[in-house]
Amino acid sequence: MSLQDGGTPDPRDEGRPPAPASAEPGAAPARRGRPRSEAVEQAIFDAAAGLLDEGVPLADLSVERIARTAGVGKATIYRRWAGKEELFVDLVRSVEPPDPVLPGASVRDDLVALLESLRQRGLAKRSSAVLHHVFSQMQGYPKLWDAYQNTVIEPRRKLGLDAVRRGMERGEIRDDLDVEFVNDLLTGPLLLRTVIRPGAPLDPDLAERVVDAVMEGLRPRA
Repeated sequence: MSLQDGGTPDPRDEGRPPAPASAEPGAAPARRGRPRSEAVEQAIFDAAAGLLDEGVPLADLSVERIARTAGVGKATIYRRWAGKEELFVDLVRSVEPPDPVLPGASVRDDLVALLESLRQRGLAKRSSAVLHHVFSQMQGYPKLWDAYQNTVIEPRRKLGLDAVRRGMERGEIRDDLDVEFVNDLLTGPLLLRTVIRPGAPLDPDLAERVVDAVMEGLRPRA
């Protein structure tokens, strides 16, 4: 027996093929069929996370197995995601801190907000079993890794590049430097401590210290 999108049993789901993609203008291509139910979606996330916690490798986590564990039909999952790669990207996003809203008052404030979001994600990764399990296996699955890069990493990276460009336009950052190089200088220390050295300290003032240190070399020359 499966759960309907509204949270009640729907025996029709079992064995039903995936519904065609929605033709609604502006709809995300990965989303299918009728509107989401938060309760059903959370049941699917909980099922996938629970299987990961039990030590089931990503290779063995089929849509069928996740659906069976969640008590839903496969069609219920396929109405929301094109496959398990997109499901896992959304699962990771659901347990990560949201992308920051930049204050915009100064480039320093924007950069501190961006780096603080990286610090918070590092803390979340350390405390979340889901993030730990997914990240430890993700790079072995090119489709999943590419989906995560395109839908999660690249939009965050664009936030940083746009903030640096605004700083250059306002005269707060030297404009003789490459934008991507400047962004790498700023994000590098946080990525080092959250990815390469996962046990390194993530002190509450780390974002401010990094920005202030790097900005010494980024300010326009007199």
